[in-house]
Amino acid sequence: MSVLRNVKRVGYGAMQLAGPGVFGPPADPDAAVAVLRRAVELGVDHIDTSDYYGPYVVNELIARALRPYPADLVIVTKIGARRDDTGNWLPALAPAELRSAVHDNLTRLGVERLDVVNLRVMDESPLEESFAVLAALREEGLVGELGISNVTLPQLEKAREVAPVSCVQNHYNVTERGDDALVDRTNELGIAYVPFFPLGGFQPIQAEVLHTVASRHGATDRQVALAWLLARSPNILLIPGTKTLAHLEQNLAVADIDLTAEDIAELDAIAG
Repeated sequence: MSVLRNVKRVGYGAMQLAGPGVFGPPADPDAAVAVLRRAVELGVDHIDTSDYYGPYVVNELIARALRPYPADLVIVTKIGARRDDTGNWLPALAPAELRSAVHDNLTRLGVERLDVVNLRVMDESPLEESFAVLAALREEGLVGELGISNVTLPQLEKAREVAPVSCVQNHYNVTERGDDALVDRTNELGIAYVPFFPLGGFQPIQAEVLHTVASRHGATDRQVALAWLLARSPNILLIPGTKTLAHLEQNLAVADIDLTAEDIAELDAIAG
């Protein structure tokens, strides 16, 4: 059984702990460490990261903050991309690059095996060769489970022909609904679906209905957008990111918001 079957449904995404544009160090590394430690104190047992956040910065912060890691903490990382000297995001899918990325993550996180590694796909090109490299690394004992990110439904099916898939991480939220069929398919297969940019990413979701529903529950618009995702499908896991303790606590509180059928109908209508 996948380790992601046992984690709480609201985890923490560490991307925002890097500097502006997910590049370079944060202005206050001690504050970043405090957020990570508080997340675990509040019960977070699923942290999402990548060695190309920074690059390297976020994984080093995680190791500084949390090693020795709690026994129940699942750390999910991503490979398949790299950053150039100006912060651009470039593909890094050659076998040697993928192997190097796994070893870089192992070193900076300070672990002997990575719990879950997502292959970040940059387009709709065939992924079988790259995924086979990860499958081999899993056989070597360096990786526990495999996932894929930024993929289509056909790519998921191709990946499953190579090796078991534990999770899919794609862009999806209450306004970005292009993955509805993929959400349903992963649920059928018992695969975790982890939406990135659950709150809209660099362009936060703006919708009056979010405020309307939030007012009924004494919640914030952000909390309602996250609660909708939890209600959307039972296989959805959340990894909202933040740099602040206050937003961290707000994000984790969404598990207690019980949206009504009326709420969900109104929120579903946002996407037209």
